Amino acid sequence: MPVPPKERVIELLSDLVHRQGYDLEDVAVTLAGKHSVVRVMIDSDTGLDLDDVAELSRTISETFDATPEFGEAPYTLEVTSPGIDRPLTEDRHWRRARGRKVKIDLADESVTGRIGLLGDGVIAIVLPGKGGPSVREIALADIDKAVVQVEFSPPNERELELAGGVAEGRVASAQIDETDFQVDEEVEG
Repeated sequence: MPVPPKERVIELLSDLVHRQGYDLEDVAVTLAGKHSVVRVMIDSDTGLDLDDVAELSRTISETFDATPEFGEAPYTLEVTSPGIDRPLTEDRHWRRARGRKVKIDLADESVTGRIGLLGDGVIAIVLPGKGGPSVREIALADIDKAVVQVEFSPPNERELELAGGVAEGRVASAQIDETDFQVDEEVEG
């Protein structure tokens, strides 16, 4: 018997992950012959560290092992945090990315700036300029796509100030290391 489909895995994990204080961002189930890969993407306002991922992996694995639908089918469980290239689609994504540089695609233009405060259906974007940075509000409904950009140099202090700083519990762009891109733990099931 193969691993249950994505929808069933989400059903099994949504409440469990939420009770642990995390958000279930996505699930992917990939069938590879008799072996499957179940990738569970989780995030929180304070991000994930390796201890969080290890604990979540154990809890999720125990849940799968106790679910008859998984049967004896071999699978690999991957618990991961969202990569930096994940599109910003939910209010919580914008809130967590405050202070980060973002590229936003609108219907008729692309805008690159620093994510500011989230309002009621709008996001403040701090735009660089010759006369100094300025703030532009963009309706979330007008955004076709938005992705955080990788920065290798320290952010402009004035831009960060106008953006309202970096979201609490998050790392400033100049302090990014490889663990900010993605945290994975694999568990054989």
